Amino acid sequence: MTIEMKTIHVRPARPEDAPALCAFLNEIIAIGGTTAHQTPFTPESFVAHYLAGPGFVSCFVAEDEAGEPCAFQALDRWDGIPQDWADIGTFSRPDNKVPGAGTALFKATCDFARSIGLKALNATIRADNVSGLSYYGKMGFVDYKVDKAVPLKDGQLVDRISKRYVLEDG
Repeated sequence: MTIEMKTIHVRPARPEDAPALCAFLNEIIAIGGTTAHQTPFTPESFVAHYLAGPGFVSCFVAEDEAGEPCAFQALDRWDGIPQDWADIGTFSRPDNKVPGAGTALFKATCDFARSIGLKALNATIRADNVSGLSYYGKMGFVDYKVDKAVPLKDGQLVDRISKRYVLEDG
């Protein structure tokens, strides 16, 4: 039996991607349980947060066979992590996932992060986000901190697990 691996096209996100990316990110928010985001995005707020915000580092999009965005991965910086680190977030449309999109995005993100001199990536994941914890573990992230009982908008308390990926040359 031969399994054919498809090449997944990854490219930098553009403002015109915002409606599609925003749509599936909002669907993820509505489903609940897998993102720290609790407020839906508009295309304008998506661009401001993921493509042009003060902490913006990068945002890459994976496309399906029809050339439609199926997942994205963003890096940003904020005061809670070291200067030579970036925070990573990965989102995939809930339905009709494209196998390998997350791995392809991670390669592009790491290559870019290394090219600008970053030393590590931080992923902070809700403890109840089993798929997110699994994805980052599979990519080689290791736990380094747990923030206990972080309240959600509805008052529910959820731990947040921070994982680190050290960027090595190559």
